[in-house]
Amino acid sequence: MLRLLTDDLQWKALSLLIAVALWLLVVGEPELVTTHSTPIFYKDLPRDLEIASDPPDRVHLEIRGPASKLSPSSLAETAVFLDLSSVNGPGERTFTIHDSSINLPSGVSLERAVPSQLRLRFDRIASKQVEVRVRTAAPAPPGYHVVHQEVRPARLTVTGPAASLEQIESAQTDPIDLSKLAGRAEFHVNAYVTDPQVRFDGSPQVTVTVTVEKTDR
Repeated sequence: MLRLLTDDLQWKALSLLIAVALWLLVVGEPELVTTHSTPIFYKDLPRDLEIASDPPDRVHLEIRGPASKLSPSSLAETAVFLDLSSVNGPGERTFTIHDSSINLPSGVSLERAVPSQLRLRFDRIASKQVEVRVRTAAPAPPGYHVVHQEVRPARLTVTGPAASLEQIESAQTDPIDLSKLAGRAEFHVNAYVTDPQVRFDGSPQVTVTVTVEKTDR
């Protein structure tokens, strides 16, 4: 029995010292509480639906854990993953942020989230074509007037939440300056819609052809 205890005594002593050091490191490390601004990722949204409200992209977390686990590098990969798979149609839904939806480091726990709940509005995805209307920054020079104006393409397809599309009747071009035009010119400009939830299905660029002539006196 004595021989079993004394064999490899140096290695056993070293192992014991390492174990004690690790125990002291873990037990002796202070537990802290801090706040962390964390990105939100929305996952598994049904393909026929869109988030029709402005979803927040970050949430503030109040978390507790060992000091070494609360460093910026340790929390760099922390994020909130909000599961939207249960959304089955248009309307408002409220989601509560739980610790199970956050990939916190081991040993770190969630005290609270601010906000603790998110209310989102969902709508069906729809598309429609709208007329492109020309917007001018300055009229034709004195003594001239516009005799011809053409937009190509004359209509563009926009996509977005169905309720938002109902409010969109047309798209407007960027302002065109005609103050130095005498004759015919082409302008390559972008079209724009006012609702940020609505987007163009393809390129928003159009070509505007304008012809001005002298006014008969």
